[in-house]
Amino acid sequence: MTSPRTVLIEANGLFRQGLKHLLGDSCFAVMAEFGTIKQALAGVPGCGLVIVGDARQAAGDLHRLQGAYPNAHVVVLASEISVDALREVMNTGADGFLMKDVSPEALIQSLELVMMGRKVFPANTAASLLDLSNAAIPVPVVPGLSLREQDVLRALATGASNKMIARNLSIAEATVKVHIKTLLRKIDVNNRTQAAIWALNNGFSATQIAMPAGNLQTISA
Repeated sequence: MTSPRTVLIEANGLFRQGLKHLLGDSCFAVMAEFGTIKQALAGVPGCGLVIVGDARQAAGDLHRLQGAYPNAHVVVLASEISVDALREVMNTGADGFLMKDVSPEALIQSLELVMMGRKVFPANTAASLLDLSNAAIPVPVVPGLSLREQDVLRALATGASNKMIARNLSIAEATVKVHIKTLLRKIDVNNRTQAAIWALNNGFSATQIAMPAGNLQTISA
């Protein structure tokens, strides 16, 4: 994946500097930062990713922001889960809606998926928005994968860490690593990000595994 020129828009200077530092160790290093969307509307040449740290601000100005950065993916960060904010952001065409307390690992993985063309949203909010919380969800069966390997694959699709998977499946973290290594070979992919994409493209859903709602990032097609 080509390293995108990243623009960060966040009013809280302390949080902005912290996120800038975090992203600096990834391929999403921040090239420009602003306190408000209005300040960012002048545009940054070659920008491939815009991260907005205020869901309420984004909901009202996302169209103008997309006009200033027509070739960029836009990800919105939120301090709390709000179906109304998610609906507004989705209707405006954002590529992702993530919680500010997401783990660094899950944030980077989610941004990678966004850059690959996926839509990334918190699982429980997306379910409420789409009225899927009470719907019967068919669980796909993958020949060659054990039931436990399929559980791990669904967890990978949520952006869960090995430690989180181990805790929620009541198995050792070392066992999780073995399952991941095996399923990567069986579905012929190279890493957990590719496995998450494979899972979603083959009918797996983040709502098919019981994980703590506050730690979930589901990827919607």
